[in-house]
Amino acid sequence: MISTKLYINIFSVVLCGAILSSCGEKFTSEAKDGVTIVKNQNGATLGYSPQSGIKIVNKDRYAFKDLNKNGSLDAYEDWRLPVEERAKDLASKMSLEDIAGLMLYSSHQSIPGASRGFGSSNYGGKPFGESGAVASDLSDEQKKFLDQDHLRHVLITSVESPAMAAQWNNNAQAFAEGLYLGIPVNTSSDPRHGSDSYAEFNAGAGGAISMWPGTLGIAASFDPSLMKQFGEIGSQEYRALGIATALSPQIDLGTEPRWSRFDGTMGEDPDLATDMARAYVDGFQSTNNGDWGMQSVNAMVKHWPGGGPEEGGRDGHFGYGAYAVYPGKNLKDHLQPFTEGAFKLEGPTKMASAIMPYYTISIGEGEAVGNGFNKYLLTDLLRGEYGYEGVICTDWGITRDVSAIDKFEGKSWGVETMTEAERHYKAIVAGVDQFGGNNAMGPVVEAYEMGIAEHGEEYMRKRFEASAVRLLTNIFRVGLFENPYLDVEETKTIVGNSDFMKAGYEAQLRSIVMLKNQNNTLPMATLKKVYVPQRYVAPSVNWWGIVTPEKTIDAFNMEVVAKYFEVVETPEEADFALVGIKSPDGGVGYDRADLEKGGNGYVPISLQYGPYKADDAREVSLAGGSPLEDFTNRSYKGKSVTTNNVTDMDLVNDTKAKMGDKPVIVSVQVAKPMVFSEIEKSTTAILVHMGVQDQALMEVISGAIEPSGLLPFQMPADMNTVELQFEDVPRDMKAFVDTDGNSYDFAFGLNWKGVINDERVSKYK
Repeated sequence: MISTKLYINIFSVVLCGAILSSCGEKFTSEAKDGVTIVKNQNGATLGYSPQSGIKIVNKDRYAFKDLNKNGSLDAYEDWRLPVEERAKDLASKMSLEDIAGLMLYSSHQSIPGASRGFGSSNYGGKPFGESGAVASDLSDEQKKFLDQDHLRHVLITSVESPAMAAQWNNNAQAFAEGLYLGIPVNTSSDPRHGSDSYAEFNAGAGGAISMWPGTLGIAASFDPSLMKQFGEIGSQEYRALGIATALSPQIDLGTEPRWSRFDGTMGEDPDLATDMARAYVDGFQSTNNGDWGMQSVNAMVKHWPGGGPEEGGRDGHFGYGAYAVYPGKNLKDHLQPFTEGAFKLEGPTKMASAIMPYYTISIGEGEAVGNGFNKYLLTDLLRGEYGYEGVICTDWGITRDVSAIDKFEGKSWGVETMTEAERHYKAIVAGVDQFGGNNAMGPVVEAYEMGIAEHGEEYMRKRFEASAVRLLTNIFRVGLFENPYLDVEETKTIVGNSDFMKAGYEAQLRSIVMLKNQNNTLPMATLKKVYVPQRYVAPSVNWWGIVTPEKTIDAFNMEVVAKYFEVVETPEEADFALVGIKSPDGGVGYDRADLEKGGNGYVPISLQYGPYKADDAREVSLAGGSPLEDFTNRSYKGKSVTTNNVTDMDLVNDTKAKMGDKPVIVSVQVAKPMVFSEIEKSTTAILVHMGVQDQALMEVISGAIEPSGLLPFQMPADMNTVELQFEDVPRDMKAFVDTDGNSYDFAFGLNWKGVINDERVSKYK
């Protein structure tokens, strides 16, 4: 029996505990790997580096980061308040230099920085290899633009490993946290989930990142839910790498089949692209509960108002591709993936948080200047008519000088004769919030002074704060102000883990399109004897001037092929041949040699392998004119071009000749539509893909997986129909018809039973 005295003692202990609990702090702290983690009861988890000088403010028994080190709780530091209120409070506290730096988006940064050439960096004044630095250290250039230029948005490219990327993130965040107002770094990336064809599918964890087909390949599934799954997985991997903004998706309509960026699109159909765009952004921006959170990634959709309709297919990265044209008067379709897709999400994040205009001058749509300087397109149309509230960020380098029509440098189309500061000011007046690829705040400050001279300081301060609020909103709502730090060991378990790898691989399988299967050649029984000819790769020079020498390579990972079939050395030994090629590489539409011979420099872009003469091209181009040229007609009528990989055509036809009546299966990696008439008769079966692992192809060829992909674009019958189509109009070409009578049109694909005609085809075709 318990005594009365004991009852009283027990009651006293319980009461004291309750009182202490109610009066004590509602948070706990722990140190881990140089970062202090603070967990608030039913509130935000905070992370900060003691080295940054940050302290905790205790308010209402909760913990808050004292980011400006003033010893009190400011509204922007209070995680209980709405994001908009916090962003406005911080913007009001920022100096001109703070806002100017916030309006910058860095040039491409690799981790570690390259020792020379594009993206080169120094560490303590020395190239990385000579410095003794580790890959996760900040470069001299990064410290400068974070500190002196107040920059907070960083674009990363290659990383040594996921763990090194995570540690670099922590180092960058600690550095930035100790500066000025404690604004964290918002790191971004271009798409990085592409497939390594030679890599064998690995069910184990720890890959560099999960491998998926490109967005054009996912579009070939005709299943927006697959695109959303990609976004949901991609966002988790991005955040584990420290990436909180995706410079994607590219939702330009692929209505111009010759465009070099066609393979980054979601195809040419506005309805399919709209559904895919919506799914992508929902997947990246929404967390498990559907709203913004620590797994969310801001999506910067590109390129407003649609970068697809480049005249002749020439790309806007260069002066020769400065113009987008609308011969079909069809801007409407190009806006649809934005206005009905990315701006009308199913989830509560509502719309894509950022948007990027393209380099091009959109003929007939406002002033004849690049889209980043076009007030009609950005303020009147985007902000006004469509009510867009997010960040407008220019494409990279539009304010820099340019010296030649074909050099990869500045992209200031329509404003080439302005100064750099004048271009910044014109873009700000047009509605731009942020400048892509610009590390220095000086020209932004100069633009502010120009605005004061024209409108007064009160006007310009209000204008700059409006951009600051938008930019800060995107940093606040993904939780970076609370905890921008990563657990490096956790990063290792997230990025490229087995579940994510499996999902990406299954998406690859669904992206493969079978165009031809004569006499039901496929599936091919395993262990049959296969002849696989090697592929010649011609020498080439990329946009950055890097030369790739000629070489002869295996078209597939032969170790993977050998797991499915018996590889033999000669056609005579083989039961069938397997040929791997790429779609025609028809050039960029400009050749300096033509200019030096007295021409205008403009040449055709061909979608066929063999020599092509553009007899059906326009006599007079729809657009033209540049301070770097003394003419305006960019026509290439009557000129000829041969693709860089004409040997791919020869490889298919020669293999057929060697194989006689035995099957020739051709796998084509397509970057854009192509003319099949030169090779189709030499094939027994054709598979096309937009970037998959070789193992996925073997799974289809061997019958382990039935093909289910559909073409998200047309394959043209010939170059005549390419020349006569309108750059801005989808699905307006005569499609190629093969020897089996099948038309390689939009939404066409075969499975083992024949032509696919399911609900996907009914919905979109």
